[in-house]
Amino acid sequence: MADAVLETSLDLPNKRSGKVRDLYDVTLADGNEALLIVATDRISAFDVVMQNGLPGKGVVLTQISKFWFDHFSDVPNHLLSTDVADVPGLSEADQMALRGRIMLCRKTRVVPIECIARGYITGSGWKDYQKSGSVCGIPLPDGLKNSDRLAEPLFTPSTKAETGHDENISFEEGARIVGQELMQWLGETTLDLYARARDYALERGIILADTKFEFGQIDGEGTPLLIDEIFTPDSSRFWPADEWAPGREQPSFDKQIVRNYLETVVEAGEWDKTPPGPVLPDEVVERSIARYLEAYERLTGSELSL
Repeated sequence: MADAVLETSLDLPNKRSGKVRDLYDVTLADGNEALLIVATDRISAFDVVMQNGLPGKGVVLTQISKFWFDHFSDVPNHLLSTDVADVPGLSEADQMALRGRIMLCRKTRVVPIECIARGYITGSGWKDYQKSGSVCGIPLPDGLKNSDRLAEPLFTPSTKAETGHDENISFEEGARIVGQELMQWLGETTLDLYARARDYALERGIILADTKFEFGQIDGEGTPLLIDEIFTPDSSRFWPADEWAPGREQPSFDKQIVRNYLETVVEAGEWDKTPPGPVLPDEVVERSIARYLEAYERLTGSELSL
């Protein structure tokens, strides 16, 4: 198994790191400023990054996002290139290490609303429904089961938290933050993109249960651009359509295998869901990356060599 890329240290300014991505500022040959997004192989669960990663995961995430950005070319996005040769200031060794896992992007001011579309009732939505009969304040019919398909997809925005979990908000609260017109556009675009991707994925044997988007604006105004990642197993919940059965949790194409393993570690009293995360066994790593690759291959119809 190839080594996982867990961190980067490039000779580029203003490095900042999230749970999975490293970001750098880049000055292009034409003098314009851009953003370099490097998808590492880090993997997190329960808001904790594990000590080892999934080799190639960053490549899969990047290539899935590139596929969807191309597929939805009618919606403006921030992607300029995924070719390492287009990034000024990288050494030959850097280019080799980063091939397939970078996105060179327009710089935007992030719209401070995370846009979530839910087509099925699951996860936190299911917990919310069990308590209140609604999801994020939106009333739903009685008698729904875990993982049921909703009659109409829901737009459930949240605020982006600097630390910890994002907080669900109502449409009206979002409008107070970004304005009614922009909030209306975000909701309509989110649901339109979700519906189109849901139908496309279902034709390929995958249920797209829910997903989340981020948007940004050039200089903080104008038509928003899709930014970050879209329709990846890290930003979406993908289920095998032939195994879907409401009334229980569904098998998925994301890091479910990792979470299931970690729950056994927690139950054994060997970890308390606080940093540092444990080392994942090889078998968990291999099965997990195989699921990411299967999602890519089903969605794109192509094989990906890691």
